[in-house]
Amino acid sequence: MAIAKAERLMNLALCLLGTRRPLSKRELRGSIEAYLEAGSDDSFNRMFERDKDDLRELGLVIETVENLDGDTGYLARRDSNRLPPITLDAEEAAALGLAAKVWQQARLAGAASGALQKLRAAGMPETEDAYEVHSALEPRIPVHEAAFEPLMLACRDRRPVTFDYRKANSARPEQRQVEPWTLECWRGHWYLAGWDRERGAERVFRLSRITGTVRSRAGAFSAEVPDVVTVRETVESWAGETATRTARIRLRAGAGYPLRSRATAVRDRGDGWDELEIPYGHGLDAWLVEFGPDVVVEEPADLRADVVDRLRAVAKD
Repeated sequence: MAIAKAERLMNLALCLLGTRRPLSKRELRGSIEAYLEAGSDDSFNRMFERDKDDLRELGLVIETVENLDGDTGYLARRDSNRLPPITLDAEEAAALGLAAKVWQQARLAGAASGALQKLRAAGMPETEDAYEVHSALEPRIPVHEAAFEPLMLACRDRRPVTFDYRKANSARPEQRQVEPWTLECWRGHWYLAGWDRERGAERVFRLSRITGTVRSRAGAFSAEVPDVVTVRETVESWAGETATRTARIRLRAGAGYPLRSRATAVRDRGDGWDELEIPYGHGLDAWLVEFGPDVVVEEPADLRADVVDRLRAVAKD
């Protein structure tokens, strides 16, 4: 059915673009096989109106013209449906190519590659791929969470969503009703920032803790969406990037290199453990748990308690 509709839309678009004068419904019905097979005039009219609306949604400019006899005709002028020439320089083309490569591990890979091919066909300059020719490194944004795509679409369309979310220190998930603002990637993990309707406040959710299906809900947003910079600062703070204190931890020798890279001081204890001082902000407890038995929190006491609670929640699974 989808293929038949796509073929019908394509034939209608070609008819409207290929004429120099407006075509009436009667002429269009006699030119397109799918319309000839319509069982009645009412069936044809409904089909034609839906197809016309679909083409307009896809961006085709269709004019409705009434002649001297009062008959209505339709056409799509080529000059009204011609895209302006693409004037990208080599650096802009390279940036687009790099952006397309970034998404090769996500379900957006097909859309990114297809968009790049269309731009090249329309005149975008070919550029040398520095990542393939001169480097063994290749940019990637890994996306393994099933929640990513529905949340990305919900952010784009400004649609409220519901999903089950399990906090790191909780054994069971809870349902959340959220107005999604944007998705951000920090330290290789994806986060959703948005407005939690039940709590009446902004919240940040780690996608790997979303369980089950993300469901869209009807209705408009009830809270104002902040600007992108403000949202990013919220995610940064929640993920522990904004430090307000200093934590002291023990780290097993030869382990936890990401932690070592952030440490302001490192001391060898001589017992197979090192002592580190790390800038401490909201979210550090979740990061420390990822290193399991290789990390022991010395102080502050509230950070130690948060890490212990998270480990107990994991142990209950």
